[in-house]
Parts: sequence; structure tokens; C-alpha cells
Amino acid sequence: MRKTVTRRQFLGTTLAAGPSLRSATAQGSPSGKPILLSKPEKPALLSGKPIRTDPFPSWPISGEPEERSLANVLHSGKWNRNVGQYVNAFEKTYAEMMGAKYCLATANGTSALLTSLSALGIGPGDEVILPPYTFVATVNVVLLLHALPVFVDTDPETFQIDARQIEAAISERSAAIMPVHLGGSVADLDAILPVAVKHRLPVVEDACQSHLAEWSNRRVGTFGATGCYSFQASKNLNSGEGGAILTDNEELVERCFTFHNNSRRRKGAAQGLSYSMPGANLRLTEFQAALLMAQMTRLEEQSRVRERNAQYLTSMLREIPGVLPARMYEGCTRNAYHLYMLRYKKEYFSGLSRATFLKAMAAEGVPAQGGYSPLNKEPFIKETLHSRGYSAIYSKERITRWEECNRCPQNEQLCEEAVWFTQTMFLGTRRDMEQIAEAVRKIQAHAQDLTRL
Repeated sequence: MRKTVTRRQFLGTTLAAGPSLRSATAQGSPSGKPILLSKPEKPALLSGKPIRTDPFPSWPISGEPEERSLANVLHSGKWNRNVGQYVNAFEKTYAEMMGAKYCLATANGTSALLTSLSALGIGPGDEVILPPYTFVATVNVVLLLHALPVFVDTDPETFQIDARQIEAAISERSAAIMPVHLGGSVADLDAILPVAVKHRLPVVEDACQSHLAEWSNRRVGTFGATGCYSFQASKNLNSGEGGAILTDNEELVERCFTFHNNSRRRKGAAQGLSYSMPGANLRLTEFQAALLMAQMTRLEEQSRVRERNAQYLTSMLREIPGVLPARMYEGCTRNAYHLYMLRYKKEYFSGLSRATFLKAMAAEGVPAQGGYSPLNKEPFIKETLHSRGYSAIYSKERITRWEECNRCPQNEQLCEEAVWFTQTMFLGTRRDMEQIAEAVRKIQAHAQDLTRL
């Protein structure tokens, strides 16, 4: 009985066959006659010609609207949010754009996370559930509050927290769940939110990378007790530094405001010389808010360009064996593509290491990154948990239990296979996407030669 061979299996066989010419059936050919697929040109890393020499689009993009807004703040002499109007205007506009009742602007995304956890009363003795595949700020804010981070392994197909494992990580000391909507995609909220409700745990959405991303046609950052965003220089909405908190809870947003304003409530509230809670100065400036108001006029169109290009690139990469673009959950109805993430399977590239693959891509004029290392294995976390302050809060037995449970094998594997393309690469043309795919094909065809470097 004849065995059916898929296109992916066929390509995997032919591309692994070595440097000789290969015979194939031209599926799109009018005649259907066999054709010869010649081996792509030699990679740039082997002294060949690079696929592209032009740079990808630069970032940030700015112009007259930003210049005018900054000049208006400068000449007003009102540079602080307590006397100016731009921060207030940004908060109102951003809340409306995102579909939230309230927005509080903060100094950065880290500040938004720290303010949210503090306003929710997270502190010493508490446990906060979070993913190990994320930027370090997600765990730093937990440690700054002397709470205990509890890592839940990653779903490698999506790069998001494996929501199916969250409930098993909940204990009597659990105080919050902090999923990260990584890279512009969305964590599995249909699995996370019911568990949070069942155990009466607030959800703090780390949406710092997911501006305009949606779950079931609703903007992320509006599902949890709070949603936190970053406007740092690399982000899709950029003011150099900056952040925001979204919430529908009026009492909670006021607690957040008080914390981020050095324990002082809003102007006009009875204050006297008393303060209701600890706090810090984590305010956004009028200059940053002015930049954000101008940048928001470009946000929607830029996001649509990224989506179209990312979808086109995915359609091509899916035809290349050993390259697995990150899968989106069914509920993710919009991906913001702050990062385009994929898994690189070296066994389909003659065992070529990821490090050499990345080097070869860069030589072709296509920059790529290897992504995060296992955050839960960072030495500074263990050192912090054994510090004097933590030792005064947590027993040796509890820290030992934490160390025994701090295993995320799926995440460790992902960290060895991940490859990222950044959001600015998706602001260009379809030809840019074709060249990315061409670079991957070229390297795969010559992978055996590249392994000798």
C-alpha cells in the first residue's frame, strides 16, 4: 500500500539530503512534470552574498505631532502631572481605547506591576503565581515586596504560561496570579480566570508587551483586577519609559494612585499630614504623556501592518521543516506581535546549533534573537530567598520546599529552541517577510556545511 507523504515530510527529506540537486514534482506546475530544485546560493556566513543589505525599519517613528506636543509642554511650564493636563488626557484616552473604566499612568511597566501588587496588599508571606518565560521585571516586583514567586511551567507551543498547571500550584499562601501576555499574544484566559474565581485570587495581567492584543474580541488588560502596560523604548507604544494600569475598580485605582504618588491621595482629597499606606514616586511626566498622545495616533495602523506581515511570514515558515511559529490560543482574536516567536529544531538543520543559526541569519541581514533564559533558575533569586530579610520571613523548610518545586522542564527546553524577530521588522513590506523565509531556507539547505564552522 502506497504511503502518503505530506509536503512538510517531503521537504524535510529533500533538505536533509545534502548538497546534490533534488528531483521533485512541481505541485503548481501546469504540466505537473518533475523539475529540479537547485540548492540555494551559499550562505553569507560561508562567504556567499547576503540576502539583504538594507536595514529593517528603525524605531521609534516620530514627526511633527511629537515635536508639537513636546513644545506645548515645554512652553507651558507645567511639567509635572500634578499641575499639567497631558497625563490626565492620556489616562482618559487610553482607558477609552482599551475599554476600561480607569487608567493610571506610571513611570514604567515595572512600576505598574509593583503598584498593582502593592495596592492589592501583596507582601511578606504571600505567594504570587507567574511564568518563568518573561522579562525579569515580572519576578522583581514580587521579590521587592518580600513575597514568594511560584513559577508555573510554560506551554512551549504558545510560549505562554501553561494555564492547566496553575491550580496545582495554588496553596493556602497564594495571594495573586500574574499571567504574562508574552510577545503580543495572549495567555489562556479562559483557563486562568475560572481558577482565579474559584480560589478567590486576584489576577494581575502583565500585558506590558501586548498593546491592542485581544481575547474574544476584548482588549487584554481588562480581564483581571488590573492590567499593566509598558511604554519603554522597544514597545509598540513608546515614550522612552512609561507605563499604565487599567482597572474597572474605582477603589483599587485610588489605592494605586496613592501608592504611586508617595502615599498622597488625589488633589482635592482630604489629606492633612496623614498618609493611608506606604508608597513611592512612580508618576509619569507630562513630557512622556505628550509623546504617548502623539504616538497613539499611529498605533492602530502600525499594529495592522505588523499583523499582516506576521501572518504572511507564518504562511511561509510553516512550509519549512523544523521551524515552528508560536501557536495562538483559540481565544486570542488579535496578536499585537511585539515579538514574532518560533521554535528552532536543530535536528532538521543537520544538528546546526541555534547559536550558529542566529549568527548565520544575522550574516544574511536578518537579525534574530535567542529570547529569554530560564528565569526561575537565575542565581539572584535563590540568593534573595536565602538573604537575611527573607530568612526572617520564611522558614528553611519552606524555602527548601520552594526549591524542590521550582522545576519547569518545558520552559528549559523552550529556552534552548526559541528564536525571536522584533516588532520593527514587521513594519516593512511583504518582500521583507519573503527575505526572512529565504534566509531560513538558505541556511537549512547548507546546514551541514555550516556545522563545520
